[in-house]
Amino acid sequence: MSNTSLVPLQPLQGSARMWGTIALSAATFMNVLDSSIANVSLPAIAGDLGVSPNQGTWVITSFGVANAISLPLTGWLSQRFGQVRLFTTSVLLFVLSSFLCGLAPNMTTLIGMRAVQGFVAGPMMPLAQALLLSSYPPAMAGMAMALWAMTTLVAPVMGPLLGGWITDHMHWGWIFYINIPVGLMAAFITWTIYHKRETPTKQLPIDKIGLALLVVAVGSLQIMLDKGKELDWFHSPEVTALGIVALIGFAFFIAWELTDDHPVVDLRLLKRRNFWTGTVAMAVAYSLFMGNLVLLPLWLQQFMGYTSTQAGMLMAPVGIFAIILSPWVGKNMSRFDPRSLTTFAFAVFALVLFMRSHFNTQADFATVMVPTIVQGVAVAFFFIPLMSIILGGIPPDKIASASGLSGFARMVGGSFGTSIAITVWQDRAAMHHAQLSELVNQGSSAATTAIAGLGTSGMNTEQALSTINRMVDQQAYMLAADDVFFGSALIFLTLIPFVWLARPIRTKPAPGANSAVDAAAGAH
Repeated sequence: MSNTSLVPLQPLQGSARMWGTIALSAATFMNVLDSSIANVSLPAIAGDLGVSPNQGTWVITSFGVANAISLPLTGWLSQRFGQVRLFTTSVLLFVLSSFLCGLAPNMTTLIGMRAVQGFVAGPMMPLAQALLLSSYPPAMAGMAMALWAMTTLVAPVMGPLLGGWITDHMHWGWIFYINIPVGLMAAFITWTIYHKRETPTKQLPIDKIGLALLVVAVGSLQIMLDKGKELDWFHSPEVTALGIVALIGFAFFIAWELTDDHPVVDLRLLKRRNFWTGTVAMAVAYSLFMGNLVLLPLWLQQFMGYTSTQAGMLMAPVGIFAIILSPWVGKNMSRFDPRSLTTFAFAVFALVLFMRSHFNTQADFATVMVPTIVQGVAVAFFFIPLMSIILGGIPPDKIASASGLSGFARMVGGSFGTSIAITVWQDRAAMHHAQLSELVNQGSSAATTAIAGLGTSGMNTEQALSTINRMVDQQAYMLAADDVFFGSALIFLTLIPFVWLARPIRTKPAPGANSAVDAAAGAH
């Protein structure tokens, strides 16, 4: 791939490449960590600022909405200001907004600062990918993506554990203050190494109409997803109105962006078969991944008696195999068809979810842990091959745009997946509860025996029925979780043939490249 506008940049060498990789990975880690670290701290934040936990969820939503809006703008912004300048500025603004989040005296200020934080965070991940790829020779692109992916895999695991510990032992503001030293270090090293490698800039006009339509469409969609659960989805006029606004907004946005000379989001990338195939597969798979990632600890804490720390410990092992195998996947990307590796990842995801679909209320810690450990294998084979399908054949000057657009699809997919998984779980639980309750009647010998047994322990009939109802609740939500796990496994299997719609791509190593890759991997 060659950049027609200038001589292609030569890969970095030695310590410059190592420090560049560390700085870019640290900024990515900080970004991903911040999207999950506040989750477990919401009750403490809401209580301290005098609002309900439901209002506290806007701390998460405001970050997500602003982040989803700015992600697709990355390509336009990087062409206007340059990738290195934009990345460094994004990191420094992220540090400043983190500091202001920690100082927030009330919920309104905190939500506003979180929105700013989410907006300035948008360009960081796509640009980290683009700068990292420019630092390594083409034959080592897989290795570069593996190193980047490892930080994105560790951060979501660390977030809840770190957030919980900070909230228990310190003021909640420190979940934001910890970004300051990491961000300043990442910005300083990145500017020092990359400022002489700045990308060319163009004086592009601002697509004001496209930007306004994007804000309206994404904002309406995210608020609809956030409010849908508490307002009973489309039974609510408010949620219905938000859905209609989002639908019309996206329709006008797509039509405008495809006809504008300087679109704020380059939707023409979707003409590339590998890009749209990989992006759709990534969005759907990530929605299933995130939906189940949220559902499992929720079920464990609400109906299986686990504490938040125990649930966090149970989720953490997903990173073990991911961290061990990601470098191997990256090193060997040139030897395999990425579609085959993605197929393997989806098959393992399906297996993990099928194992979980057999959980019962007697499942112990080890039983629940095993599928989580195995899931790490799928995660390692998931991100890197799919990103190589998505970015394969994209010109260097379009990588930031392509990465931003695919990242936007992934984030929206994750939001959808979380909301849909929880909604389906609750609906199926209500159905199972109704079916199980029918079995508790005067003609049922099992029910009569259970009520009599609880009576002998000192309970009256009302207390005994209340206890039985809690047991029915536990069984209903367990069966509902099994339904979601099984359905997700089936969807992963149907994604496998979809991935094969992509054209075959193979990284063509330069002569002796494999040995260079092996040497680099050995050094790591």
